[in-house]
Amino acid sequence: MDYESKIRVIEGFPHEGISFKDISPLLADKDAFKAAVSDMAAQVKEWGADVVIGPESRGFVLGAPVALAAGKGFVMARKAGKLPGETIKKSYTLEYGTATIELPKFAIKKGTKVVLVDDLMATGGTLEALVEVCREEGAEVVGVIALIELTDLKGVEKIDAPFRSFIKYPY
Repeated sequence: MDYESKIRVIEGFPHEGISFKDISPLLADKDAFKAAVSDMAAQVKEWGADVVIGPESRGFVLGAPVALAAGKGFVMARKAGKLPGETIKKSYTLEYGTATIELPKFAIKKGTKVVLVDDLMATGGTLEALVEVCREEGAEVVGVIALIELTDLKGVEKIDAPFRSFIKYPY
């Protein structure tokens, strides 16, 4: 499927100099959404994952149906302070500051094979932090999937795991 035709590019959002890639039209098109989920789920199965992890918030929108279609469990990775109970966390650097990502402690066990699913690979900070925290807990990151990759930002170079994207933009 031609996924790129289902992405709306909005220049200057959320501020000047940014070229925002909006997946909303793809999600609104039932055939495109179903095809994207199916293609991502096939990759999850090929990599032999036990569980899919999706970072807040568009990683939830794609990761949960991908996990379901692949017959796998789904784990939400959230911003600090958003998950109840015991969590595992990782702080990382953003372009302007720092952030922290958390996972429920019960969800990641030693030897668990995980695939990370998100809508966009840009600078790679969030996904890099998730790879690191999963490995620190003894999980095996068997792959990372992003619907869109911004190739000029080279975020994929930070990811020490197999990577797959379905749409590539320079930036």
